[in-house]
Amino acid sequence: MDAMRNLRPGGRLVINAIRKEDSDKGTLLGLDYGEHLWREKEIKSVANITRRDIREFLDIAAAIPIQPTTESYALEDANKALLALKFEPVKGAKVLRISP
Repeated sequence: MDAMRNLRPGGRLVINAIRKEDSDKGTLLGLDYGEHLWREKEIKSVANITRRDIREFLDIAAAIPIQPTTESYALEDANKALLALKFEPVKGAKVLRISP
């Protein structure tokens, strides 16, 4: 719960959920939307990943320049963004701008 409480808005907590103990289930049932999830926080589970896998991945990610690609659309062009997702090869993310 502390991890969720301390996440910044838009943050993601990634947990390795290969097995769940009863105490873990109880903790998850105790999530409070306002305190733990509000402001676009999320919990993402991964399976079949070891600490070593994560360490190796982070070492590789740090060694290469990861440069995310985004394409921005005005909110009124949301349908164009959806059509691009449906009919064009997807590269990166589509972002809707709410204000200019």
